[in-house]
Amino acid sequence: MPTLTSKGDAMKIFRSFRAVSYGCAARLTLTLLFCLLTLNIAVASETNPYAEPPDGPMGVERFARVVDLSYQSKPVPSDNTIVWVQVDLGRSVPIDKVKLFPLIDWGANSVKFPVRFRVDASDDPTFATSTLIADYTKSDYPNPGDKVAVLACHDVKGRYVRITATELRGNQLVISKLDVWSNGKEVAMGRPASDSQSGYLGVTVLTRPPRPQGDEDVTDNPRNVIPASKWKPVPYQARAPLTGVTLGDGLFKTVMENNIGYLLNSFTVDEMLRPFRCRAGKPNPPGLPTPNPFWDVCLPGSCAGRFMMGAGNTLRWIKNPELQKRLNELVSGINACKEPNGYMMAYPPDTIFFSERAAYTRSWVTRGLVDAGFEGNKTAFSLLRGYYNWFDHNPYLPELLRRGGQGVQGMIANTRTYFTPIGKPADIQVVQRYFQEDYWLKELANREPKAIWQYPYDHPHCYLLTSIEPYLDMYRATGAKKYLNASLGAWYLYHNDWEHVGGSIAICEGYIYPPKSYYLHLDTGELCGSVFWVRLNQRFHLLYPDQVKYVDEIEKSIYNVGFANQFGSKGIRYHANLAGHKDPPTMINTCCEGQGTHLYGTLPEYIYSIAKDGLYVDLFSPSTISLKLHGVPIRVKMSTSFPFSPKVSLNISAPRAFQAKLRIRVPSWATKTMPIRINGKTALMGKPGAYAILNRSWRNGDTVAFTLPMGFRLKLYTGVEQNNGNRYALEYGPILMAVTGKVTDHGDATIPVHASDLIRSLDPIPGEPLHFAIKGDTDHQYMPYFQVEKQAYTCFPDVGYGNGILTTVGPDDLALASKGATAASDSEYSAEPGCTAKVIDGIIATGTDFSNRWHSSLLTPHPHWVQVTLPRVENVGRIVVDFADPDGYPVSFQGVALNGMKKRILFDVRNYDNCRKYILTMKPRMMDAFRFVIRHSANPAYPNAAQISEIEMYP
Repeated sequence: MPTLTSKGDAMKIFRSFRAVSYGCAARLTLTLLFCLLTLNIAVASETNPYAEPPDGPMGVERFARVVDLSYQSKPVPSDNTIVWVQVDLGRSVPIDKVKLFPLIDWGANSVKFPVRFRVDASDDPTFATSTLIADYTKSDYPNPGDKVAVLACHDVKGRYVRITATELRGNQLVISKLDVWSNGKEVAMGRPASDSQSGYLGVTVLTRPPRPQGDEDVTDNPRNVIPASKWKPVPYQARAPLTGVTLGDGLFKTVMENNIGYLLNSFTVDEMLRPFRCRAGKPNPPGLPTPNPFWDVCLPGSCAGRFMMGAGNTLRWIKNPELQKRLNELVSGINACKEPNGYMMAYPPDTIFFSERAAYTRSWVTRGLVDAGFEGNKTAFSLLRGYYNWFDHNPYLPELLRRGGQGVQGMIANTRTYFTPIGKPADIQVVQRYFQEDYWLKELANREPKAIWQYPYDHPHCYLLTSIEPYLDMYRATGAKKYLNASLGAWYLYHNDWEHVGGSIAICEGYIYPPKSYYLHLDTGELCGSVFWVRLNQRFHLLYPDQVKYVDEIEKSIYNVGFANQFGSKGIRYHANLAGHKDPPTMINTCCEGQGTHLYGTLPEYIYSIAKDGLYVDLFSPSTISLKLHGVPIRVKMSTSFPFSPKVSLNISAPRAFQAKLRIRVPSWATKTMPIRINGKTALMGKPGAYAILNRSWRNGDTVAFTLPMGFRLKLYTGVEQNNGNRYALEYGPILMAVTGKVTDHGDATIPVHASDLIRSLDPIPGEPLHFAIKGDTDHQYMPYFQVEKQAYTCFPDVGYGNGILTTVGPDDLALASKGATAASDSEYSAEPGCTAKVIDGIIATGTDFSNRWHSSLLTPHPHWVQVTLPRVENVGRIVVDFADPDGYPVSFQGVALNGMKKRILFDVRNYDNCRKYILTMKPRMMDAFRFVIRHSANPAYPNAAQISEIEMYP
């Protein structure tokens, strides 16, 4: 097993063993996770389990994380088998140097780089004569990790460069990329390759272009820094209350009280301080439990950050002496371990690149101290300033973005620090110089989907949101519109292409998530991703407080992910699974625990927001806000049992009359206009998707009352796991509903009611608010997803037509072999001979099983084509092209109708982003054949590959 150094590694093991029920099975799952991780992470000593060898030296050329593209030879029986691969440069050139980039995993470990090899140049493709560039055949080449092998040349010239491996690692030769430099220019890019096993390969990923900011790990762009004298700060138009909100009995209060129990029952102060003391050489009390080998050892200090985020935010609203005591002890203990130069992280600075310490751990401790500071702990802010005085000038900065695991998530630590009482312009300027990605800002501003799911460094993930948050912060700090445009573009992309019905984020790490894939049975919906989404939407709301959509997003995320993933005070779940069983809750300091406790502690911030001229009522929860408006101390008390009842009333208390605007959010999900009454009389009809503005002189005792127009909305599932096109989600107001009852552990259920009749078939179950029976179906009921606990469920049942994946075409499909059609293609994948016939066999690939497909050769580049010829001329009015692998679907293609010798282009499509199918409906045309031409496919790991599951042609 490889060393586990990332959240992705840890959760892969967790996913492999996670239980579908609680109790013993859940405990066994966590025990297995703990044991497997322990096997692979060396504990340096009992006194300091966090010790790691220093990561260095600095200044060595390293491969920027993480890219899955690589040349891979075919596996061979023995590591002693000689294999080679060579590149044709097109002409003989003088060679300055050759660079070999290893393939590296998430932990920056090299994968199957050769043990012994030589590199030669020649003008003869057979290498009958050659010039030696480097020879490592007599002794082992050190396993490079993420280091680039830079092989300098002297008086070498040639057209061909060959790498010959004489001893392999893992029975395969794997090289991510090869550079050949001549007269200061890289000349191998885009050149064809050959190898000893297959001969001519054509252009492969071995000579791919560099990623947008290069393939090395150093990023240092002083030109990006905007002098503070030129900043034009952009103020929020409203502010979130940081104090002054008291919760009444209701869901929000229950969740916050559960969160207090979770914080007090999870880790002791000594456990959280242990890594800080170990780094500082201070003793720890005996008998502490063994630290979790990933969440605590790889990411030391993150547990303290988790606690400070949860406790610091919670204590602003609810006083709890024990929680306060522990928070103060924790901050004091960290302060006692700081270095004279201000350094105070729990890991030695020369191990900053190990795992995700440079970004993840640093940002957690930073955010925790920020939250403790705003709660009132003065030591927290002084600690923070001392540390960032060190960090903003530390020697590791040029490599933190690319060399540390998911370095991009470290930006948020700096921008959050800036927006505190101790922030300095340097906190922002460090991000501009060492973290800012101009190419990515442009892609986001242009709303290019590849910016999210094909982010070219490290790995795409919902965690990219932690770099969108700081870009929006940088707009607020500097006024530079490029940051705003990128943030707005990112919001659009996540909202339109990677947000499930119900609001959870439909992209995680470990898999490839094309736009609108919306997987139901791959891991999506990390709680931490939804917390980042909430915080991003809160920023937008405070910038543009009159736009309801941002609060709509906050509301969905809180109810359908935040509340759904809390398991009382006993733990917090990782994923918001939408079918099957919920994840077992954990209390081991996962990323979702840390962000979950952060969200629960900030809940009162989202109910109201405050403007200079009044108050916004954003969410609906029993609560009281106390504030001053125009110098008048006022209180607004909200009474409601929402979401279990739609009725809301506001009572205003003030010592004297005052003029103010009371803005009441009428949610976008409202089914009709909403009457709003003041002191019993209708004053205004609020429109869905807007704030109803009550601008008047208010007096003590005034009341405002309204009934939120809650109703059902049925939404068709459009992702890659379609069931006959009739999976549907049901929402009631903002609440995602789940079907329980006769549901399989996989999350399959069929409701025998037509979709058009389902809503009127729902009856409230007496005594169970928000639970609904279904007329004509005694096997199932609907309930809020956030209330589901141990039972099997689905948020996407089959409605009306029965269960089963769509695997066959319509009966009137003309393009079937059974009706005499034939198929041809330009090529076939050598491992799947005869696969062309599968485009006319009537069987459609699914999102998770795409074996039924035509697959082109891997050796010849695009364009590829596949053609269906009908037995006779037919009048065709609709063409459906079903794709196969959702990672490698066609993105640039053309459809051509043939009728004898006549050709007609029916469609020409570029930048296509539906990974399932393309449908053309047209005025019927006579044709006897149809050719589908693919110019480019989505998966860059296989740049020559094209594949299609089925071609359907209908009258």
